[in-house]
Amino acid sequence: MQVTLEKTSDLEGRIKVEVTENDYLDKVNKELKEIGRTRQIPGFRPGHVSLDQLRRRFGKDVKSHVLNEEVFRAVIDYLRENKIDILGEPLPVEVKEVNLNDKDYTFEYEIGLAPEVEVDLTKDFHAPFYTIEVAKDMVDQQDAALRERFGAQVPGEEVTEKALVKGALMQLDAEGNVRSDEEAIQVIDGIVAPMFFKDKAEAEKFTGKKVGDKVVFNPWNTCDGNAAELASMLHVDKEKVADLHDNFEMAISEIIVVKPAEHNEEFYKEVFAGGNIADEEAYYEELKKMIAAQLAPNSEMMFNRDVQDQIVKEFGNFELPATFLKKWLVARDEKLTPETVDADFDKMIPGIKWELIEGSIARKHDIKVNEEDLLGFAKGLAYNQFAQYGMTNMDDETLTSYAKKILEDKNYARRIHQDVANRKLFNVIKALITLDEKTVSLDEFKKLANPDAE
Repeated sequence: MQVTLEKTSDLEGRIKVEVTENDYLDKVNKELKEIGRTRQIPGFRPGHVSLDQLRRRFGKDVKSHVLNEEVFRAVIDYLRENKIDILGEPLPVEVKEVNLNDKDYTFEYEIGLAPEVEVDLTKDFHAPFYTIEVAKDMVDQQDAALRERFGAQVPGEEVTEKALVKGALMQLDAEGNVRSDEEAIQVIDGIVAPMFFKDKAEAEKFTGKKVGDKVVFNPWNTCDGNAAELASMLHVDKEKVADLHDNFEMAISEIIVVKPAEHNEEFYKEVFAGGNIADEEAYYEELKKMIAAQLAPNSEMMFNRDVQDQIVKEFGNFELPATFLKKWLVARDEKLTPETVDADFDKMIPGIKWELIEGSIARKHDIKVNEEDLLGFAKGLAYNQFAQYGMTNMDDETLTSYAKKILEDKNYARRIHQDVANRKLFNVIKALITLDEKTVSLDEFKKLANPDAE
């Protein structure tokens, strides 16, 4: 099999693959024999079908498959052996039906040649890095949320915003009277949570009410008619509430509110399991660290976005094989047309150039992702998932086992690989350049992140 490359321009070329019968015949015969050995063919015992019979029945399909496979492999091998970097994938010059009665063939492909990209990042390259200030109101809000989360449920004197309300629920008729017929819905031990009502007007009917008071409300409105929620509230089957729009009267027998946890050593240990927080000062310092860690990804995301734009502007003054790329984009996505690609191509250019630039940086600084990196990242995800449910003291064995399960999902694993690669790339960039660090308020950060927002 002979493969040759003709450069049609500095960044585009044409690959010609000349195929003779000797290049594919052995493989065709091998696949035909495998079919005869393994496939049930009417009129023949497995393994007793002549090659001529197999060729007549399956020859064209097998030959077509082998030709496509061998030609593609030859093109890829040629590019790799000659260290030719391309953009996209080779495109057939002409899509036509191959005459399978022929013995020799010629295939031609267009390719887009990747331009040479040289990125020299030094300390002379400056980029801003904004850290969000942990303000007092953030700390106070986090403290209030934690105290409530670790608080105790106690009887309340009146219904407040986050109270649970217990009592008897009675279905009313059109005149507002309690129904007493056999079909009437009556719940002796009912419980409602006005804080979760979809209709806030219904929730407000409970505000300020006390034990012994009665409240008339519409359960349907509280959940937008969700049958599962209605059935749960009224202790009946979903079928019975499918079209239930009646009002109900609730006689309040008990009000449950959350008494926020007090600041003490026991509370600090609950919040920061495994920590050694003994006093209020240390607790607030740890809170600040927690909030700073929560805000940090925002700073990283903005830095990554902005420094990427800067690097593309500084080092992206190279040409792309635009004609080829437009064809390739249309070929790979049936939703695209030459007209839409033409209209949007200028917007695509920075992204394409960045892919080439990041590849250049990765090769130059030997940035690689190994199994240990992936496992470590997945363990971090596992820890965060457990932490959402207050389980912050999971042992390493459990985290490792959970992380391995995460990585079994190939799509998820690919995303993790990309995240790890990006993290490594931008860490390298940070070390190479000069960061102009500045601490800003959350409002200032939002304006910097979205300068066009009102």
